[in-house]
Amino acid sequence: MLFSHAMEPSLELANMTRVQQFILLGLSTRLGVRDVLFAVFLALYLLTLLENTVIVSLICSHSELRKPMYFFLGNLSCLEMCYVSVTMPTLPAGLWMGPYRISFVACMTQLFFFVSLICTECTLLASMAYDRYVAICRPLHYPLLMRPQVCWGLALSSWLGGLVVSAVKTSCIAGLSYCGPNVLNQFFCDVSPLLNLSCTHVALTELVDFISAIVIFCGTLLVALASYAAIGMAVLRMPSAAARRKAFSTCASHLVVVGIFYSAALFIYCRPSRIRSMDLNKVLSVIYTVATPLCNPVIYCLRNKEVHAALRRTLRGP
Repeated sequence: MLFSHAMEPSLELANMTRVQQFILLGLSTRLGVRDVLFAVFLALYLLTLLENTVIVSLICSHSELRKPMYFFLGNLSCLEMCYVSVTMPTLPAGLWMGPYRISFVACMTQLFFFVSLICTECTLLASMAYDRYVAICRPLHYPLLMRPQVCWGLALSSWLGGLVVSAVKTSCIAGLSYCGPNVLNQFFCDVSPLLNLSCTHVALTELVDFISAIVIFCGTLLVALASYAAIGMAVLRMPSAAARRKAFSTCASHLVVVGIFYSAALFIYCRPSRIRSMDLNKVLSVIYTVATPLCNPVIYCLRNKEVHAALRRTLRGP
């Protein structure tokens, strides 16, 4: 009897033991390939920062770019810089040093900012689609519907909404018990790998994750698709063939970015069960954490004549 009483505290202590750090496997591959991938991803990271910094600088320094469309593009560029700075540093670090060790608090912090930024990006993409819808389909009402107060309201709701959703999701995931193992088959702290490691019941957390994914991802995707569908119908009614080609070219470019981002994100997050194919998960994660932030400035801004003109004036100097 005394022995059983003596054992109870130690059993309770063992049950309360939590993982203090996680090990990120990253993109595990041969040593020679890792060196090449390290150089590639480091270069992509720096190029993404450079592209988006140039765009933000141009928008802030040229009065002709102070329009609703460029206001949202500036927000998106700021977001992309934050986004890659949250997710990408652990990728080249893992390629350079091998499996990367990250503390529990640092992992949850990275998860919080990652979820917040991905939710904000979804809302910003929908806002940008709505802005183009108003500009093409309701041009006479554009100054009223997209006045500065509306633009600021859409941008602030995107950023604050992402923070709120992320706070709820991260609190649920951080409240789970992680008793071991502590190896994450990913290059950053993501939702699905963390759920796979939990040693407690995760049904409620998965439900919260699934509902928030449906509301954020699917809701904003429907807004974007409805906007571009309306734009497409309006473009088909344009009398000028040149105007139709220009509008379709722009919309097609936007839809490519929206399609790639949402396809990868929806496949990973809008599922009620944990993902087992973690290698596929990592490939898709590279697409929307590396490729999309890199391509967005090229597609949204650098093909734009007004941005080109502003860039040429900046390079020529006063």
